[in-house]
Amino acid sequence: MPSPTHIPPGPDPSSPNATSAFPSASAPRRRPRVDSDPDLNAAHSALSTNPATATRPGGHKRPRSEHYTPPATTTTTPSAITMSAKVQGKRPEVIDLTNPTGVATPPRHAHSSHYHHQPRPALQPHLGSRKLVIKNLRPAATTTTTTTTTATTATSASTSAVESYYTRIHAELDAALSSIFAGKPTAQPMERLYRGVEDICRKGDAAELTERLRSRCDKWLNGREMLGGLWEGYISAAGEGAGDVLLREVVGRWRRWNDVVFVVRGVYSYLDRGHLLMQGGGGGEGGRGKQGINEMGIALFRKAVFGLSKAATVLPQGKAVLEGVCRLVDYARQGDERGDEGLLKDAIVMLRLCGVYGKSFEPMFLVQSHRYYEQFAGDVSVAYGLKDYIGAVATLLERESERCDGFNFESTTKRQLLGDAHRVLIEEYSEKLLDSGSVARLLQAQDVESMKALYELLKLSGLQKRLKGPWEQYIRETGSTIVSDTERGDEMVIRLLELRRSLDTMIRDAFSKNDVFSYALRESFGQFINDEKSVSSWNTGTSKVGEMIAKYIDMLLRGGLRTLPKSLLSDTKDRADAEMSGVASTADEDAELDRQLDQGLEMFRFIEGKDVFEAFYKKDLARRLLLGRSASQDAERSMLAKLKVECGSSFTHNLEQMFKDQELAREEMGSYKEWLAGTGKSNGGVDLSVNILSAAAWPTFPDVKVLLPKEVLEQINTFDGYYKSKHTGRRLTWMHNMAHCVVKAQFNRGPKELSVSAPQAAVLVLFNEVENDNPKSKTAGVLSYDQISQSTGLQNGELDRTLQSLACGRTRVLIKHPKGRDVSPTDTFTVNKAFTDPKFRVKINQIQLKETKEENHETHQRVAADRQFETQAAIVRIMKSRKKMTDAQLVAEVINQTKSRGAVDAGDIKANIEKLIDKDYLDFENGSYTYLA
Repeated sequence: MPSPTHIPPGPDPSSPNATSAFPSASAPRRRPRVDSDPDLNAAHSALSTNPATATRPGGHKRPRSEHYTPPATTTTTPSAITMSAKVQGKRPEVIDLTNPTGVATPPRHAHSSHYHHQPRPALQPHLGSRKLVIKNLRPAATTTTTTTTTATTATSASTSAVESYYTRIHAELDAALSSIFAGKPTAQPMERLYRGVEDICRKGDAAELTERLRSRCDKWLNGREMLGGLWEGYISAAGEGAGDVLLREVVGRWRRWNDVVFVVRGVYSYLDRGHLLMQGGGGGEGGRGKQGINEMGIALFRKAVFGLSKAATVLPQGKAVLEGVCRLVDYARQGDERGDEGLLKDAIVMLRLCGVYGKSFEPMFLVQSHRYYEQFAGDVSVAYGLKDYIGAVATLLERESERCDGFNFESTTKRQLLGDAHRVLIEEYSEKLLDSGSVARLLQAQDVESMKALYELLKLSGLQKRLKGPWEQYIRETGSTIVSDTERGDEMVIRLLELRRSLDTMIRDAFSKNDVFSYALRESFGQFINDEKSVSSWNTGTSKVGEMIAKYIDMLLRGGLRTLPKSLLSDTKDRADAEMSGVASTADEDAELDRQLDQGLEMFRFIEGKDVFEAFYKKDLARRLLLGRSASQDAERSMLAKLKVECGSSFTHNLEQMFKDQELAREEMGSYKEWLAGTGKSNGGVDLSVNILSAAAWPTFPDVKVLLPKEVLEQINTFDGYYKSKHTGRRLTWMHNMAHCVVKAQFNRGPKELSVSAPQAAVLVLFNEVENDNPKSKTAGVLSYDQISQSTGLQNGELDRTLQSLACGRTRVLIKHPKGRDVSPTDTFTVNKAFTDPKFRVKINQIQLKETKEENHETHQRVAADRQFETQAAIVRIMKSRKKMTDAQLVAEVINQTKSRGAVDAGDIKANIEKLIDKDYLDFENGSYTYLA
């Protein structure tokens, strides 16, 4: 039984506008048809003459599909026409089960406007049960109709006209395809062609139309105008360059084919949307369901060029196309003029859309790229050094990555391509990249860019940590060379700091601040600084590096930043890092000086012989404090605080006492001047200032006897008496060679104040006496070497150094006869009355800051002797707590406890053990030491 259907009421047949027995409830929302086929209109007119077969007024109803079943007709009684609307509203609703809409058909002659605007009733189950009236219920098979001879003839005519219409539509579509293939406009309007496709699909011939379209496209695509003729031309013209021509022509055909498919899809859009895509479950050869027109076009092109997708091998012409694409990439790599970026990009798109990219093109492309990388690496490695090889490989990898992105290669291809390049260019040539000599040359030249490129290359293959070996080897070799260079000992620390500076810059800018290289840097510095071979080259017995670090810090604290080379000063990145870390910017002079002290302290951390540093730093600090040569008292105290944090309070105890003695001496001198003023004694024109030092805290200096002028000696005796009367039981030892004074001198260009040492002042004052002699005498104002020695008490080297500083240096207040740089006992000296200097106070006492070779050697000997005492103390301390130990255990424990002060050789430790055995502190029996004391 057919489902109930609602048929809206039609207009009155008597109305002049009524043309059908069953008009639709509302006009269709379609644009008027463009075509006006006379055969189809005649068929519709014939159908409209028979009420039993007519379906729509005007004859413009399209033939419905074979799946369409027209609704059954019903009749109403005339009494229904006269019934009022009010009465009808009270009657139960009548549902006609023979009507597909499920609503009773309105009266045939009822007013059309009343039903035309009446809304279609909807099912409302929430209103409860309703009365269902069934009328005219009879089986469809038993329904009989009376057909006249005229109706039968009209039906036959209609069928013939419909078939003629569809035949014409197919012919027009075929003609349109021919025009589209030829690139010409179609004879029929696009909309008429589109409507024709829609009519064929609605008729139910969509599958036949699809196969017809596929056949036409396949035939034209493989014809001579398209690919068929192209294959013939390629075979006949086989040779060099034929593959490139074939690729260019295939891509050109591909572009033309895409244009054709675009237009065809517009004509067959209804077929594509309403039949292929809606009913298809996926496209492709062997795929489930049907294909859209786009997919069908791609499949046809793929089959014509490359073969079926299931085939194990590609057709010969398809293989030639793939090889042509690979050649285009090679042209791009080599910068060949035959390269065409636009062609390559379109070819890659074609391969991807045709589905042969991953299965056929990618393996071929990767194999050929591998061969290219091997040849490239072999040629470049032979022709270039490490620097040029790094640059060539880095450039190649960068271009390969850009090429993959620019030409739409798939991400998997890019990953495999670059991975293979890394293996061939980096991993297989890692020995060349990690060659110690080549890396050392780059580091020596401070080539940050090349080292960064090398690091990045190794990082691509995870080999960056293997660069640690050449890195450490370069540091150890370079550092050992600097430490062992006895001719440039004064520059040792500056050269080490410059090396450290360049390496830190390399870590920061080239190695991305990798901690592996920072740790390797510290380890390598510690090794070569404490290397026994480096120490033995100086024949000092102790660490020369510790001495030079102390002298470097002394230079900073005396002269400040002006004594440093520019290579050690902070750059803009250092200043930015300082500001980011929250400390003062290194652009500030005090902050920069503090940073340079930290750099020196960093070098101090590497040395094991810290006792050598302590001895020389203590001696230099004493000179700075006694001679007033510190550039900044704040910097002095800051350095002292750094050492205290680094080494502990026991290390800096004596250094702190030196500062306290300075403060106590100032207080003592204040009391002395008050006493001197209270007693009414004269100072004799000498402003005396005395530093009273505790002997235990201050270093010892060589005692040099100097005969002071009478006026100075009187003031010294006065202070000596005052101090001894105030502090009973104390004894003063005067160190005149460490004294300094200011002497007023008169020259032709005016007076000057000369800041000199006590020995220098004693020599200069002597010339006051000879100037008062007979001016007409040839010896007036002249003093010989022997005369000066007898009058001042200075002998040999001390006198030579003093005279040389006054007559042979940059500031020459005396004239030596004869002239020269060296002083001999036969020389004579006079006052240089023509002396001039832009400054009023001239400093000449630099001689006191220079350490003699004898003093240096004596300091090292004293440190070595102290180290032996410390070793013996450590042995006693260990044995007192352990009571009994083997020889190996005792030596190892002593080395462990004394290495912070200075490395002690195992032979020296055993020698000290023997001394303690002789002193009955230890006893040796059965391979073990026993504590006796």
